[in-house]
Amino acid sequence: MLSRIWQVFHSTIAAFFGVQSDKNRQKDFQTNSPLPYILMGIVLAIALVASLILLVSQVVG
Repeated sequence: MLSRIWQVFHSTIAAFFGVQSDKNRQKDFQTNSPLPYILMGIVLAIALVASLILLVSQVVG
């Protein structure tokens, strides 16, 4: 279970930066449901926005 979460995290981070390999992308598309990737993407997007807000508030304030 933990390895599956790590694989979804790794694939989502690679997609965020645009460095996903074709081999990993093909493996991702062979899964049954896109839901874990969608949820991980939402969580990482929220974390990115929150960290940017905190960083800007520390620099400005």
